[in-house]
Amino acid sequence: MENVILNNIENKDSLIRTNEGDLILDSHKLSYHYERVEAWENGEKIAPVSVDMALTRACGAMCSFCYAMVQEPQERASIKIKEALDLADDFAKIGVKAVSLISDGESTLSKCYVPFIQHLSNLGIDVGNATNGWEWGPEKIESVLPHLTWVRFTVGAGTPESYSKIMFKGSEYTHVFDKAMSNIKYAVNLKKKNKLSSTLGIQMVLMPEFKDEIIPFAKLALELGVDYGIIKHCSDDEFGTLGVDYSKYEDMYGLLTEAENLSNEQTKIIVKWNKIKDKGMPSYKRFYGPQFLLQISGSGLVAPSGMFFNARYSKFHIGNFVDERFIDIFKSDRYSRIMNYLASPNFDARYMMGTLPIQYYVSTALDNHAKGIKKIKPRNENKPLHVNFI
Repeated sequence: MENVILNNIENKDSLIRTNEGDLILDSHKLSYHYERVEAWENGEKIAPVSVDMALTRACGAMCSFCYAMVQEPQERASIKIKEALDLADDFAKIGVKAVSLISDGESTLSKCYVPFIQHLSNLGIDVGNATNGWEWGPEKIESVLPHLTWVRFTVGAGTPESYSKIMFKGSEYTHVFDKAMSNIKYAVNLKKKNKLSSTLGIQMVLMPEFKDEIIPFAKLALELGVDYGIIKHCSDDEFGTLGVDYSKYEDMYGLLTEAENLSNEQTKIIVKWNKIKDKGMPSYKRFYGPQFLLQISGSGLVAPSGMFFNARYSKFHIGNFVDERFIDIFKSDRYSRIMNYLASPNFDARYMMGTLPIQYYVSTALDNHAKGIKKIKPRNENKPLHVNFI
């Protein structure tokens, strides 16, 4: 078994060595985009390195752990193909390097899904996709997999019964488990057959009450033959709506270590230790991360973070690319004012937003950099996989 976790001497990133290269999934990659760090430090407006978004807010699942459950829907017509392609063009113009289709909806349900991914790829922008895999059948897989840097499947548990309970909140429709597993296996086989470079993984969002699913999930990842199975924290809003008890994560450290030790040559089991051990309270107050990693809702809403999609955070809503071109939203004074406010002493990320946002790693690193605690240093050699997904 080769499950090598290396400590980067320069910035102590956790590197997971796979057959295809090194993965950084529990840290950041800002060192490989140092020119943007320098520009930010000099007070310049910078384009996000990565954008996390969705093409729709629709989703057939009702996952117990889903943060989208606390993001109040914004009434908005479906995103049209032209609007999605114009968005991609604007990303290319300002210098966005990667787009991840995650956010607050199941993008595979959108009619824009295939053309948007193909267009981004043709523009030289890396694309990743997180999906439950239910509507990701062979035709879509063949159309997009050659254009995707990675695909991560949400798999709530390692057994059909628990999977359906967690992702349907008590329902017993285990056929969706079979459908998802079939599509994952199809993608794994297509990757091998056509020697595609896409990284394929499954992900479990761990709530304390799911601890009995940790080992079955890890064994399922090995059975499927994906590149990795990742176990991560669960985010919650500042009101604790999802009821995540972060104090109980520590009791699962032994099981999580046992799961990681199941890794083999093909499949690595990876735990997002940094976020899990954070217990929902970040070290940073100022929220620098959105300037480097922006989020867009499946409604078209542009906001600094998915934590602010709910209507009660309307003062953080920058615009909607359905109503106006994204490039104009990015260039607007409102964009700058909101980003500057989040980075000011007037905002405290520990109490004024939800827990463990997607910008957690970059916000922690930038805060440490600004305070002189741990400076980000430029790196160009030995680039890890997915380097543009910071």
